[in-house]
Amino acid sequence: MYRIRDKWPGYLIAFLLIGGIIAWVTLSGSGGTFAEKYEGVDFEQSIIGIGRENTYALYLKEHEHQKNINARYDIDLMDYEATGLVEVRQEDGLPALFAGEGSDITWTVSVEEAGMYQLEMTFLTVPSRGVDIERKLYINGEVPFLGADTLIFTRMWTDAGPVRTDNQGNQIRPAQTEVFGWQTADFKDAMGYENAPYRFYLQQGVNRIRLVATNEPVLMRSLSVNPVQVLPDYASYKAEHEQKGAAVSGILLDLPGEQAQLRSSPSLYARYDRSSPATQPGDLSRVVLNYIGGDPWRIPGQWIQWDVDIEEDGFYQMTIKGRQRYQRGSKSSRILLIDGKVPFDALSEIPFEFQNAWEMKTLGDEEGTPYSFYLSKGRHTIRLEATLGGMGHILTQLDDSVFRLNQIYRKILVLTGVNPDTFRDYNLHQVYPEVIEAMALESSRLYKIVDEATAYTGQKSDKIAAAQTLATQLEEFAKDPYRITSSFVNFKDNITALGTAMQAMSEIKLDIDSLYIHSADMRPKPQAENVLTGLLHEGKSTAISYFVDYDALGDVYTDEAALNVWLLTGRDQSTVLKTMVDDSFTPMSGIKVNIKLVDPTALLGAVVAGNGPDLVVSTDSWNPVNYALRNAAEDLTQFTDFEEVIAQFRPSAYSALTWDGGVYGLPETQVISVLFYREDILSEYGLTAPQTWQDLIGMLPTIQGNNMSVGIPYPSIAAPNQNTLYAMIYQNGGKIYNEDATETLLKEEPAVLAFDFYTALYTDYGLPQEFDFISRFRSGEMPLGIADFTTYNFLTVSAPEIRGLWDFALIPGTYTRNEQGQQVLDRSAHSAGASCMMIANPDEHVRNQAWEFMKWWVSKDAQVRFGREIEAVLGASARYPTANIQALRELSWSAEHLLILEEGMQDAVGFPEVAGGYYTARNITNAVRKVINRRVDPRETILDYARLIDKEITNKRLEFGLPVPQGAKP
Repeated sequence: MYRIRDKWPGYLIAFLLIGGIIAWVTLSGSGGTFAEKYEGVDFEQSIIGIGRENTYALYLKEHEHQKNINARYDIDLMDYEATGLVEVRQEDGLPALFAGEGSDITWTVSVEEAGMYQLEMTFLTVPSRGVDIERKLYINGEVPFLGADTLIFTRMWTDAGPVRTDNQGNQIRPAQTEVFGWQTADFKDAMGYENAPYRFYLQQGVNRIRLVATNEPVLMRSLSVNPVQVLPDYASYKAEHEQKGAAVSGILLDLPGEQAQLRSSPSLYARYDRSSPATQPGDLSRVVLNYIGGDPWRIPGQWIQWDVDIEEDGFYQMTIKGRQRYQRGSKSSRILLIDGKVPFDALSEIPFEFQNAWEMKTLGDEEGTPYSFYLSKGRHTIRLEATLGGMGHILTQLDDSVFRLNQIYRKILVLTGVNPDTFRDYNLHQVYPEVIEAMALESSRLYKIVDEATAYTGQKSDKIAAAQTLATQLEEFAKDPYRITSSFVNFKDNITALGTAMQAMSEIKLDIDSLYIHSADMRPKPQAENVLTGLLHEGKSTAISYFVDYDALGDVYTDEAALNVWLLTGRDQSTVLKTMVDDSFTPMSGIKVNIKLVDPTALLGAVVAGNGPDLVVSTDSWNPVNYALRNAAEDLTQFTDFEEVIAQFRPSAYSALTWDGGVYGLPETQVISVLFYREDILSEYGLTAPQTWQDLIGMLPTIQGNNMSVGIPYPSIAAPNQNTLYAMIYQNGGKIYNEDATETLLKEEPAVLAFDFYTALYTDYGLPQEFDFISRFRSGEMPLGIADFTTYNFLTVSAPEIRGLWDFALIPGTYTRNEQGQQVLDRSAHSAGASCMMIANPDEHVRNQAWEFMKWWVSKDAQVRFGREIEAVLGASARYPTANIQALRELSWSAEHLLILEEGMQDAVGFPEVAGGYYTARNITNAVRKVINRRVDPRETILDYARLIDKEITNKRLEFGLPVPQGAKP
């Protein structure tokens, strides 16, 4: 008995291991399929009120009896009706139609037979903001389906110069520059879910084709109606070309990935890898650009292109040295185009399975027989384009499923609220029988999707497991509706998890080391990657790490003449900034610069100890004045060209950097709050985005009556956000401090009224204090909410299931009267952001060098380049909110949203920094919480805390030897 007791921990561990193995086998797909769950289910049925009505799949279903027409019609570009900037120009000696941003052009085309066609455009990008071209398509007065309203046409980019080597022997990648050349592109799905170009139904006779330029201008050479493309199979391709030549021999052409000539995005530049001994060229001690692709090459439609000179007509083979080391249980596929065309159907999806080692993939059929490609003598282009392949259809279904699940969630939400009473019988199966039916149908759909994804990838990944979890939960709900209320919160979390998983599944990252064009007898052989070579490689890497500083990227200077700049953000930002300094600022100015990435908390101690930097980049906006109060920051107005430099920004961007007539920093970023709203939900209830706070109050009965809510930022303990309260004070004509910065004006009537209204939103109108806005906005539980405009980038990337269903506008405003007595709507918002500052230095030479750096860093060109490269490295969710007025116009914002942002920033008000200002935010937060939590009088509360703030300001001013108001006491 005692022996068993002593050994029970071992038995428990063994039991857990066996259970884990069983679970792993089950998750890996060895446990069979779910066919019995959906066999015989009619997936074509629709349930009223559940599902989209404008998808491409439904459009094709509606026109399924229409045949593909084998005819081509060239639209007369010069015969058009238009509004906006549209004009005929000469380009390369031929006429072209210039369509400016915001233009709206309509053409007519007559077809002899009704049926399905494809559309194609030949275009030339023009110098502009450097973002992709976006168009909205109407056919005969209607947007045919969701997706036709967002047609994307890419630009072309290349290296701006040769690779440079720094003084440490590391290669520095060149900046990217746009190539302006004619391109021909089909009208395709911007999300990449549909692999083939869109098919459009045209009626017999005259059709009206309309393009609205939602983003960026372009020159058009042609617009045509084409027959539906059908790629030939390999046998047909081989038969077509076999008379043109024979197989070559003795040829091996190596196209290094890092030497690609063109790419569709400036983020697809050459990269460095030292994780594998097989990466060529390899160097463990220095940065050597040796591959291309990686994390940025994750979006369907992105492409990379190489040029190759062929010296002999004939048939060649092709091998790709690639690596997909990013997602286990997933494929990353590419389309191969030769001279702009896909030679045959098998090349429309070249899959790369997950593995950490490089794969030497010789293109061939399923039996391993290599394909033969006919190439004539001369120059050819080889392009690899990212594609979802078979995963596209699966993601389309998941996208529609998440949309339907959110509709189901909102229907139940109307009856039960966010947290249903588990002891109450809501009789959901009687009140919403269609919802229970929809749950059963959606469960079957999800089981089928899980099987399709597992069959496609060969195993059940952790991403698709989220769909299986929901399928099981919905199945249980359909069988026992009484379980819905107890698991309702978990149901919403599972929907969010599926949406997040779907986003991860749509990323198709791939590394390319080399492309080889070769004869059959010169097939490249893979370099061995096994345990032994891996251990040897890691051993060398470890030994070298003791002698090489891998953080010393770029030119490093040890002499005292170098300018020392500290960056307080992240490693990606420091890498981009150092590259810009080395290839732009230093060659232009002759000033040597060392960039150091430091923790923000290290700055104060270093400055006090006299070991601080000359310049600080990306610091919080309250730091410059706080350092200036202690004589630790330079007043930038001492420089003769200061007024010229500061004119690049709005006054609200540098309000916090101003003190007693001096300016102690330059703004880098500027962020304001905007109102996000779900257009689909508001229109369902006959509502529109509110223009005033009273409009918002008037909408609350409808929104809250359907158990939804509005998100207004609240000064929570974890992340206090007072921006909305500040905005209300500004809109009422109030200010935070007086002109002399000697006392707060929170005790004045405009601020008191704003404080009373703001706290009433929570005490009287019941708005939530703690919430996950992104999650609730996606589900529709919170169709209105105020957040920083940078939230737009995150929603665009992470919430594809609601694309086209939401937008943002200026925050609600307050009606006031201007100096002429006219009633105007004040929509002032609070402005915040990061800045750079110059640490006090008695050396005039150092100050002048630091000023040159600051001017360069906040200039339009530097800010545009930094913003583009950071977005390229970190993705669209990291879009840079530059404070430079001109730079903002050249970043990746649409024309419509740019107008909203510029209007909001023009009316924004910056928060001035004063001595003791830290006490203001702290006590406003305390006042808000006290009113909401204890239900005390708002007016008396803010007046009490205003007195405390004034007392602290007086104390600090006395400490710094500054004048205080007459009669003020510490």
